[in-house]
Amino acid sequence: MRNRPQNGEAVHHSLNKENSTKDLGQYVPKRLYTASRPPSLDKFKDIVSQITEPALYQHSASVTANIPIYDVKSLPLPASGPQIVDQIQDEWHHILLSGPGVFVLKGLYPASSSTKALFHKVNTIFKDIIESESVSSSTKGDHFAAGGRNSRIWNSFQKHAKADPDSFVQYYSNPWLALVAETWLGQSYQITAQVNIVKPGGKPQVSHRDYHLGFQTADQCSSFPKATQIATQFLTLQGAVAHSDMPLESGPTRFLPFSQLFEEGYMAYRLGEFQEYFEKSWVSVPLELGDAVFFNPALFHAAGENKSSGIQRSANLLQISSAFGKTMESIDTIQIIERCWPSVRKLYEEQDGLTEEVETILKAIGHGYPFPTNLDRRPPEPGGMAPESELDVLRQALQKAWKMEKLISATTTIRNDSLP
Repeated sequence: MRNRPQNGEAVHHSLNKENSTKDLGQYVPKRLYTASRPPSLDKFKDIVSQITEPALYQHSASVTANIPIYDVKSLPLPASGPQIVDQIQDEWHHILLSGPGVFVLKGLYPASSSTKALFHKVNTIFKDIIESESVSSSTKGDHFAAGGRNSRIWNSFQKHAKADPDSFVQYYSNPWLALVAETWLGQSYQITAQVNIVKPGGKPQVSHRDYHLGFQTADQCSSFPKATQIATQFLTLQGAVAHSDMPLESGPTRFLPFSQLFEEGYMAYRLGEFQEYFEKSWVSVPLELGDAVFFNPALFHAAGENKSSGIQRSANLLQISSAFGKTMESIDTIQIIERCWPSVRKLYEEQDGLTEEVETILKAIGHGYPFPTNLDRRPPEPGGMAPESELDVLRQALQKAWKMEKLISATTTIRNDSLP
Protein backbone atom coordinates (compact mmCIF):
# COMPACT_ATOMS: atom_id res chain seq x y z
CA MET A 1 0.00 0.00 0.00
CA ARG A 2 1.34 3.42 -0.93
CA ASN A 3 2.30 5.68 1.99
CA ARG A 4 0.37 8.92 2.35
CA PRO A 5 2.60 11.99 1.74
CA GLN A 6 3.40 14.11 4.78
CA ASN A 7 2.37 17.77 5.10
CA GLY A 8 4.29 19.85 2.60
CA GLU A 9 5.81 16.82 0.87
CA ALA A 10 5.61 16.95 -2.91
CA VAL A 11 4.32 13.95 -4.81
CA HIS A 12 6.24 13.21 -8.03
CA HIS A 13 5.06 11.03 -10.90
CA SER A 14 7.71 9.14 -12.83
CA LEU A 15 6.26 8.23 -16.20
CA ASN A 16 8.11 7.33 -19.35
CA LYS A 17 7.28 9.70 -22.17
CA GLU A 18 6.04 6.91 -24.40
CA ASN A 19 3.69 5.61 -21.69
CA SER A 20 2.59 8.90 -20.12
CA THR A 21 -0.57 9.38 -22.17
CA LYS A 22 -1.64 5.79 -21.75
CA ASP A 23 -0.95 5.74 -18.01
CA LEU A 24 -2.68 9.03 -17.37
CA GLY A 25 -5.66 7.79 -19.34
CA GLN A 26 -6.08 5.00 -16.83
CA TYR A 27 -6.58 7.48 -14.01
CA VAL A 28 -7.91 10.66 -15.59
CA PRO A 29 -11.07 10.18 -17.66
CA LYS A 30 -12.00 12.57 -20.42
CA ARG A 31 -13.95 15.50 -19.04
CA LEU A 32 -15.84 16.09 -22.30
CA TYR A 33 -18.11 14.04 -24.48
CA THR A 34 -16.77 13.65 -28.00
CA ALA A 35 -19.17 14.54 -30.79
CA SER A 36 -17.44 12.03 -33.09
CA ARG A 37 -18.38 9.16 -30.73
CA PRO A 38 -22.18 9.04 -30.64
CA PRO A 39 -23.95 7.92 -27.46
CA SER A 40 -25.08 4.31 -27.21
CA LEU A 41 -28.71 3.80 -28.20
CA ASP A 42 -28.65 0.32 -26.65
CA LYS A 43 -27.58 1.77 -23.30
CA PHE A 44 -30.34 4.35 -23.60
CA LYS A 45 -32.93 1.67 -24.35
CA ASP A 46 -31.82 -0.30 -21.31
CA ILE A 47 -32.24 2.74 -19.05
CA VAL A 48 -35.72 3.68 -20.29
CA SER A 49 -36.97 0.09 -20.16
CA GLN A 50 -37.37 0.38 -16.38
CA ILE A 51 -40.79 0.04 -14.78
CA THR A 52 -42.07 2.44 -12.12
CA GLU A 53 -42.69 0.66 -8.82
CA PRO A 54 -45.94 1.99 -7.29
CA ALA A 55 -44.88 0.78 -3.83
CA LEU A 56 -42.04 3.30 -3.83
CA TYR A 57 -44.47 6.20 -3.99
CA GLN A 58 -46.90 5.43 -1.21
CA HIS A 59 -48.71 8.76 -1.40
CA SER A 60 -49.45 8.46 -5.11
CA ALA A 61 -52.99 7.54 -6.16
CA SER A 62 -51.89 5.48 -9.16
CA VAL A 63 -49.22 4.97 -11.79
CA THR A 64 -50.29 5.46 -15.39
CA ALA A 65 -47.94 4.83 -18.32
CA ASN A 66 -45.02 4.70 -15.86
CA ILE A 67 -45.96 8.16 -14.52
CA PRO A 68 -46.96 8.52 -10.83
CA ILE A 69 -50.25 10.38 -10.35
CA TYR A 70 -50.86 12.27 -7.11
CA ASP A 71 -54.41 13.32 -6.23
CA VAL A 72 -54.00 16.58 -4.34
CA LYS A 73 -57.37 16.33 -2.60
CA SER A 74 -56.27 13.08 -0.94
CA LEU A 75 -52.90 14.45 0.22
CA PRO A 76 -52.51 16.03 3.66
CA LEU A 77 -52.60 19.80 3.54
CA PRO A 78 -49.19 21.54 3.63
CA ALA A 79 -50.11 23.02 7.02
CA SER A 80 -50.86 19.58 8.51
CA GLY A 81 -47.31 19.05 9.72
CA PRO A 82 -43.75 18.98 8.38
CA GLN A 83 -43.15 15.24 8.77
CA ILE A 84 -45.82 14.00 6.38
CA VAL A 85 -45.10 16.79 3.89
CA ASP A 86 -41.41 15.87 4.03
CA GLN A 87 -42.29 12.28 3.11
CA ILE A 88 -44.25 13.45 0.08
CA GLN A 89 -41.39 15.70 -1.01
CA ASP A 90 -38.97 12.78 -0.62
CA GLU A 91 -41.12 10.81 -3.06
CA TRP A 92 -41.23 13.66 -5.56
CA HIS A 93 -37.49 14.20 -5.34
CA HIS A 94 -36.84 10.50 -5.91
CA ILE A 95 -39.12 10.53 -8.94
CA LEU A 96 -37.29 13.49 -10.48
CA LEU A 97 -33.78 12.28 -9.62
CA SER A 98 -33.80 8.48 -9.79
CA GLY A 99 -37.28 7.49 -10.89
CA PRO A 100 -39.36 8.14 -14.01
CA GLY A 101 -38.52 11.86 -13.95
CA VAL A 102 -42.12 13.09 -14.15
CA PHE A 103 -45.24 13.14 -11.99
CA VAL A 104 -48.75 14.56 -12.20
CA LEU A 105 -50.62 16.52 -9.54
CA LYS A 106 -54.32 15.95 -10.17
CA GLY A 107 -56.28 18.92 -8.94
CA LEU A 108 -53.36 21.22 -8.20
CA TYR A 109 -56.16 23.71 -8.56
CA PRO A 110 -59.11 21.64 -7.29
CA ALA A 111 -62.20 21.07 -9.41
CA SER A 112 -64.64 23.64 -8.05
CA SER A 113 -66.69 26.61 -9.14
CA SER A 114 -64.05 28.99 -7.76
CA THR A 115 -61.29 27.27 -9.75
CA LYS A 116 -63.37 27.43 -12.92
CA ALA A 117 -63.99 31.12 -12.31
CA LEU A 118 -60.28 31.75 -11.71
CA PHE A 119 -59.20 29.90 -14.85
CA HIS A 120 -61.89 31.59 -16.93
CA LYS A 121 -60.55 34.93 -15.76
CA VAL A 122 -56.91 34.02 -16.38
CA ASN A 123 -57.64 32.48 -19.78
CA THR A 124 -59.48 35.64 -20.77
CA ILE A 125 -56.43 37.67 -19.77
CA PHE A 126 -54.19 35.39 -21.83
CA LYS A 127 -56.55 35.72 -24.81
CA ASP A 128 -56.44 39.51 -24.56
CA ILE A 129 -52.63 39.47 -24.39
CA ILE A 130 -52.39 37.22 -27.45
CA GLU A 131 -54.78 39.42 -29.43
CA SER A 132 -52.91 42.56 -28.40
CA GLU A 133 -49.52 41.11 -29.34
CA SER A 134 -50.77 39.67 -32.63
CA VAL A 135 -51.02 43.15 -34.13
CA SER A 136 -47.29 43.68 -33.67
CA SER A 137 -44.74 42.52 -36.20
CA SER A 138 -42.91 40.25 -33.77
CA THR A 139 -43.09 36.53 -34.40
CA LYS A 140 -43.74 34.12 -31.57
CA GLY A 141 -41.39 31.20 -32.00
CA ASP A 142 -41.49 27.72 -30.58
CA HIS A 143 -38.00 26.39 -30.00
CA PHE A 144 -38.96 22.82 -30.91
CA ALA A 145 -41.97 23.02 -33.27
CA ALA A 146 -43.05 24.63 -36.50
CA GLY A 147 -45.10 27.78 -36.12
CA GLY A 148 -48.54 28.56 -37.43
CA ARG A 149 -50.78 26.32 -35.34
CA ASN A 150 -50.10 27.65 -31.90
CA SER A 151 -50.18 30.86 -29.89
CA ARG A 152 -47.49 31.72 -27.37
CA ILE A 153 -47.02 34.30 -24.65
CA TRP A 154 -43.48 34.86 -23.49
CA ASN A 155 -43.19 35.89 -19.83
CA SER A 156 -46.83 35.22 -19.05
CA PHE A 157 -45.81 35.50 -15.39
CA GLN A 158 -45.14 39.23 -15.47
CA LYS A 159 -47.77 40.04 -18.09
CA HIS A 160 -50.42 38.32 -15.97
CA ALA A 161 -49.32 40.30 -12.90
CA LYS A 162 -49.55 43.59 -14.77
CA ALA A 163 -52.91 42.79 -16.34
CA ASP A 164 -54.78 41.59 -13.26
CA PRO A 165 -52.99 41.52 -9.88
CA ASP A 166 -55.91 39.95 -8.02
CA SER A 167 -56.13 36.81 -10.15
CA PHE A 168 -52.31 36.66 -10.33
CA VAL A 169 -52.04 36.58 -6.54
CA GLN A 170 -54.81 33.99 -6.28
CA TYR A 171 -53.14 31.79 -8.92
CA TYR A 172 -49.55 31.92 -7.64
CA SER A 173 -50.36 31.74 -3.92
CA ASN A 174 -51.13 28.01 -4.20
CA PRO A 175 -48.96 26.39 -1.46
CA TRP A 176 -48.45 23.24 -3.53
CA LEU A 177 -46.43 25.26 -6.05
CA ALA A 178 -43.90 26.16 -3.36
CA LEU A 179 -43.72 22.59 -2.08
CA VAL A 180 -42.98 21.19 -5.53
CA ALA A 181 -40.42 23.90 -6.35
CA GLU A 182 -38.58 23.51 -3.04
CA THR A 183 -38.58 19.73 -3.42
CA TRP A 184 -36.19 20.02 -6.36
CA LEU A 185 -34.58 23.44 -6.04
CA GLY A 186 -34.61 24.32 -2.37
CA GLN A 187 -35.45 27.81 -1.21
CA SER A 188 -35.09 31.15 -3.02
CA TYR A 189 -36.22 29.84 -6.39
CA GLN A 190 -37.50 32.12 -9.18
CA ILE A 191 -40.64 31.44 -11.22
CA THR A 192 -40.96 32.28 -14.91
CA ALA A 193 -43.79 31.15 -17.16
CA GLN A 194 -44.86 31.01 -20.80
CA VAL A 195 -48.29 30.22 -22.22
CA ASN A 196 -48.62 27.82 -25.14
CA ILE A 197 -51.94 27.20 -26.89
CA VAL A 198 -51.97 24.49 -29.57
CA LYS A 199 -54.91 24.59 -31.95
CA PRO A 200 -56.54 21.58 -33.67
CA GLY A 201 -54.14 20.32 -36.32
CA GLY A 202 -51.10 21.53 -34.41
CA LYS A 203 -48.11 19.29 -35.09
CA PRO A 204 -45.96 17.72 -32.38
CA GLN A 205 -42.64 19.06 -31.25
CA VAL A 206 -39.47 17.11 -31.86
CA SER A 207 -38.29 15.37 -28.72
CA HIS A 208 -35.80 17.35 -26.69
CA ARG A 209 -34.39 18.25 -23.33
CA ASP A 210 -34.96 21.68 -21.84
CA TYR A 211 -33.07 24.76 -20.69
CA HIS A 212 -30.19 25.27 -20.11
CA LEU A 213 -28.33 22.92 -22.44
CA GLY A 214 -31.46 22.15 -24.41
CA PHE A 215 -31.06 25.64 -25.89
CA GLN A 216 -27.49 25.04 -27.09
CA THR A 217 -26.29 23.50 -30.33
CA ALA A 218 -24.65 20.07 -30.26
CA ASP A 219 -21.21 21.67 -30.70
CA GLN A 220 -21.86 24.10 -27.85
CA CYS A 221 -23.02 21.25 -25.62
CA SER A 222 -19.88 19.27 -26.32
CA SER A 223 -17.76 22.10 -24.89
CA PHE A 224 -19.34 21.71 -21.45
CA PRO A 225 -17.82 19.04 -19.16
CA LYS A 226 -19.79 15.87 -18.54
CA ALA A 227 -20.28 16.69 -14.88
CA THR A 228 -21.60 20.15 -15.76
CA GLN A 229 -24.05 18.71 -18.26
CA ILE A 230 -25.44 16.41 -15.58
CA ALA A 231 -25.47 19.21 -12.99
CA THR A 232 -27.59 21.57 -15.10
CA GLN A 233 -30.71 19.49 -14.50
CA PHE A 234 -30.59 20.56 -10.85
CA LEU A 235 -30.89 24.24 -11.78
CA THR A 236 -34.40 24.10 -13.26
CA LEU A 237 -37.76 22.47 -12.66
CA GLN A 238 -40.20 22.24 -15.56
CA GLY A 239 -43.95 22.27 -15.05
CA ALA A 240 -47.17 22.77 -16.96
CA VAL A 241 -50.57 23.73 -15.57
CA ALA A 242 -53.50 22.63 -17.73
CA HIS A 243 -55.64 25.62 -18.68
CA SER A 244 -57.98 23.41 -20.66
CA ASP A 245 -58.97 19.79 -20.51
CA MET A 246 -56.34 17.74 -22.34
CA PRO A 247 -57.66 14.37 -23.50
CA LEU A 248 -55.12 12.22 -25.32
CA GLU A 249 -56.46 13.25 -28.73
CA SER A 250 -55.50 16.86 -27.97
CA GLY A 251 -51.83 15.89 -27.62
CA PRO A 252 -50.71 16.47 -24.03
CA THR A 253 -46.96 16.35 -23.50
CA ARG A 254 -45.17 13.19 -24.56
CA PHE A 255 -42.62 11.80 -22.12
CA LEU A 256 -40.00 9.06 -22.09
CA PRO A 257 -39.78 8.06 -18.42
CA PHE A 258 -36.31 7.48 -16.93
CA SER A 259 -34.58 9.18 -19.88
CA GLN A 260 -33.18 11.89 -17.57
CA LEU A 261 -30.87 9.17 -16.20
CA PHE A 262 -28.98 8.94 -19.50
CA GLU A 263 -25.90 11.02 -18.79
CA GLU A 264 -25.17 11.73 -22.47
CA GLY A 265 -28.71 12.86 -23.14
CA TYR A 266 -27.85 16.41 -24.17
CA MET A 267 -25.52 14.98 -26.81
CA ALA A 268 -28.05 12.36 -27.87
CA TYR A 269 -31.49 13.89 -28.22
CA ARG A 270 -30.82 15.58 -31.58
CA LEU A 271 -29.59 12.37 -33.21
CA GLY A 272 -31.93 10.68 -35.66
CA GLU A 273 -31.86 7.25 -34.04
CA PHE A 274 -32.80 8.71 -30.65
CA GLN A 275 -35.58 10.78 -32.20
CA GLU A 276 -36.93 7.67 -33.92
CA TYR A 277 -36.82 5.65 -30.72
CA PHE A 278 -38.68 8.40 -28.87
CA GLU A 279 -41.38 8.42 -31.55
CA LYS A 280 -41.95 4.68 -31.01
CA SER A 281 -41.74 4.72 -27.21
CA TRP A 282 -43.22 7.90 -25.72
CA VAL A 283 -46.11 7.87 -23.26
CA SER A 284 -48.65 10.48 -22.28
CA VAL A 285 -51.42 10.96 -19.75
CA PRO A 286 -54.63 13.00 -20.09
CA LEU A 287 -55.03 16.09 -17.95
CA GLU A 288 -58.01 18.11 -16.81
CA LEU A 289 -58.36 21.81 -16.14
CA GLY A 290 -56.28 22.66 -13.06
CA ASP A 291 -54.07 19.57 -13.19
CA ALA A 292 -50.31 20.00 -13.43
CA VAL A 293 -47.34 17.94 -14.51
CA PHE A 294 -43.80 18.50 -13.23
CA PHE A 295 -40.63 16.99 -14.67
CA ASN A 296 -36.86 17.00 -14.70
CA PRO A 297 -35.63 19.27 -17.54
CA ALA A 298 -33.31 16.47 -18.70
CA LEU A 299 -36.26 14.18 -19.44
CA PHE A 300 -36.80 13.53 -23.15
CA HIS A 301 -40.20 15.04 -23.95
CA ALA A 302 -42.21 16.83 -26.62
CA ALA A 303 -45.57 18.53 -26.94
CA GLY A 304 -47.97 16.21 -28.73
CA GLU A 305 -50.04 16.53 -31.89
CA ASN A 306 -53.50 18.03 -31.47
CA LYS A 307 -55.69 15.60 -33.40
CA SER A 308 -58.91 16.91 -31.91
CA SER A 309 -61.49 18.76 -33.96
CA GLY A 310 -62.27 21.51 -31.49
CA ILE A 311 -59.93 21.57 -28.47
CA GLN A 312 -57.47 24.40 -28.11
CA ARG A 313 -54.94 22.75 -25.82
CA SER A 314 -53.77 25.43 -23.41
CA ALA A 315 -51.01 25.26 -20.80
CA ASN A 316 -49.15 27.69 -18.60
CA LEU A 317 -45.58 26.39 -18.79
CA LEU A 318 -43.72 26.93 -15.54
CA GLN A 319 -39.94 27.15 -15.61
CA ILE A 320 -38.71 27.48 -12.04
CA SER A 321 -35.03 28.23 -11.52
CA SER A 322 -32.57 27.62 -8.71
CA ALA A 323 -31.08 30.46 -6.71
CA PHE A 324 -27.63 29.21 -7.70
CA GLY A 325 -27.73 30.34 -11.32
CA LYS A 326 -26.48 33.81 -10.36
CA THR A 327 -23.15 35.47 -9.66
CA MET A 328 -22.33 36.81 -6.19
CA GLU A 329 -21.54 40.31 -7.45
CA SER A 330 -23.19 42.43 -10.13
CA ILE A 331 -20.92 43.49 -12.99
CA ASP A 332 -21.60 46.41 -15.33
CA THR A 333 -20.02 44.99 -18.46
CA ILE A 334 -20.79 48.08 -20.55
CA GLN A 335 -18.67 50.29 -18.29
CA ILE A 336 -15.83 47.77 -18.45
CA ILE A 337 -16.10 47.41 -22.23
CA GLU A 338 -16.10 51.19 -22.76
CA ARG A 339 -13.08 51.69 -20.51
CA CYS A 340 -11.00 48.78 -21.81
CA TRP A 341 -11.93 48.68 -25.50
CA PRO A 342 -8.94 50.72 -26.77
CA SER A 343 -6.61 48.25 -25.05
CA VAL A 344 -8.58 45.28 -26.39
CA ARG A 345 -8.44 46.74 -29.89
CA LYS A 346 -4.69 47.26 -29.55
CA LEU A 347 -4.20 43.62 -28.48
CA TYR A 348 -6.30 42.42 -31.42
CA GLU A 349 -4.23 44.44 -33.89
CA GLU A 350 -0.90 43.42 -32.36
CA GLN A 351 -1.83 39.74 -32.50
CA ASP A 352 -3.46 40.04 -35.92
CA GLY A 353 -6.81 38.50 -35.12
CA LEU A 354 -8.89 36.54 -32.62
CA THR A 355 -6.02 34.76 -30.89
CA GLU A 356 -6.41 32.85 -27.63
CA GLU A 357 -5.41 35.94 -25.68
CA VAL A 358 -7.98 38.09 -27.46
CA GLU A 359 -10.72 35.49 -26.98
CA THR A 360 -9.83 35.23 -23.30
CA ILE A 361 -10.22 38.94 -22.62
CA LEU A 362 -13.47 39.07 -24.60
CA LYS A 363 -14.88 36.24 -22.48
CA ALA A 364 -13.81 38.09 -19.34
CA ILE A 365 -15.50 41.40 -20.13
CA GLY A 366 -18.60 40.37 -22.08
CA HIS A 367 -21.57 38.18 -21.21
CA GLY A 368 -21.30 35.01 -23.28
CA TYR A 369 -24.68 33.71 -22.16
CA PRO A 370 -27.68 35.58 -23.63
CA PHE A 371 -30.11 34.58 -20.88
CA PRO A 372 -32.12 35.76 -19.03
CA THR A 373 -33.64 37.87 -21.78
CA ASN A 374 -36.90 39.18 -23.20
CA LEU A 375 -37.90 36.75 -25.93
CA ASP A 376 -40.50 39.14 -27.31
CA ARG A 377 -37.78 41.63 -28.25
CA ARG A 378 -34.87 39.21 -28.61
CA PRO A 379 -36.04 36.01 -30.32
CA PRO A 380 -33.47 33.34 -31.22
CA GLU A 381 -31.25 33.95 -34.20
CA PRO A 382 -32.46 32.32 -37.46
CA GLY A 383 -31.68 28.63 -37.30
CA GLY A 384 -30.58 28.93 -33.69
CA MET A 385 -31.93 28.42 -30.21
CA ALA A 386 -30.64 31.56 -28.53
CA PRO A 387 -30.38 35.27 -29.32
CA GLU A 388 -27.12 37.12 -29.87
CA SER A 389 -24.90 37.56 -26.81
CA GLU A 390 -22.61 40.41 -25.80
CA LEU A 391 -19.67 38.17 -26.65
CA ASP A 392 -20.99 37.71 -30.19
CA VAL A 393 -21.19 41.49 -30.55
CA LEU A 394 -17.66 42.02 -29.22
CA ARG A 395 -16.20 39.60 -31.75
CA GLN A 396 -18.12 41.30 -34.55
CA ALA A 397 -16.96 44.73 -33.38
CA LEU A 398 -13.32 43.69 -33.61
CA GLN A 399 -13.60 41.93 -36.94
CA LYS A 400 -15.53 44.79 -38.55
CA ALA A 401 -13.61 47.61 -36.85
CA TRP A 402 -16.65 49.22 -35.29
CA LYS A 403 -16.33 52.64 -33.74
CA MET A 404 -16.74 52.84 -29.98
CA GLU A 405 -20.13 54.54 -30.30
CA LYS A 406 -21.56 51.69 -32.39
CA LEU A 407 -20.23 49.04 -30.00
CA ILE A 408 -21.65 50.71 -26.90
CA SER A 409 -24.95 51.28 -28.67
CA ALA A 410 -25.17 47.60 -29.65
CA THR A 411 -24.35 46.29 -26.17
CA THR A 412 -26.71 48.81 -24.56
CA THR A 413 -29.47 47.67 -26.92
CA ILE A 414 -28.95 44.06 -25.82
CA ARG A 415 -29.22 45.09 -22.18
CA ASN A 416 -32.30 47.26 -22.68
CA ASP A 417 -34.07 44.77 -24.94
CA SER A 418 -33.45 42.02 -22.38
CA LEU A 419 -35.42 43.84 -19.71
CA PRO A 420 -39.01 42.69 -19.10
